[in-house]
Amino acid sequence: MAFRPFKLKRPTDSEALPGRSAAMQVPATHYVTGGPLAPTGDHLTEAMFGLGCFWGAEKLFWQLPGVVSTAVGYAGGVTPNATYEEVCSGQTGHTEVVRVVYEPARISYDELLRAFWEGHDPTQGMRQGNDVGTQYRSAIYYYSDDQRYAAERSRDDYTTQLARAGYGAITTEIEQAPPFYYAEAYHQQYLAKNPNGYCGHGGTGVSCPIGVTTSDGQ
Repeated sequence: MAFRPFKLKRPTDSEALPGRSAAMQVPATHYVTGGPLAPTGDHLTEAMFGLGCFWGAEKLFWQLPGVVSTAVGYAGGVTPNATYEEVCSGQTGHTEVVRVVYEPARISYDELLRAFWEGHDPTQGMRQGNDVGTQYRSAIYYYSDDQRYAAERSRDDYTTQLARAGYGAITTEIEQAPPFYYAEAYHQQYLAKNPNGYCGHGGTGVSCPIGVTTSDGQ
């Protein structure tokens, strides 16, 4: 199989790799919290973000009070249950994402959006710093209309702030949450297992003017 590294254009359905039906095997527990990797409950809500290399993105969110669990994976593409090598080839269309499970009573979706915007440079298109390729594009995948409205409002507000600081247009895609495919087990909570591992994250230094609300993002 010939991989095409650093591909900057998402493949069409016919160009994408076929993938497989079997899901990636991952641990049942979160390496940092010791709780379930995929907790459930009426008091919990999900969010999904792509902001470059998912190792640093996951650490950014698991450190926030009110976040119960995080997991990294692939979303926004075509190939089901893709491998890391396939995603890096640019032939799956996926971006690296972190799925966040949080308690709205303790942290709002607006606060998650602030962490998202300030945690990377959303103006870089198909890259994040020195990481180049479709899998590093910026993305917000929403699970409800409220999340979509909040994401679009925050994008518009942050666009103004970035323009004042001399940055270009935001390239973040905001779309309904597609299927989430777990990344390989070694990627889960990678920076907790490898504290000196590569992160590659850096924001613009521009503050995001999102007000803290009681919205639960549902």
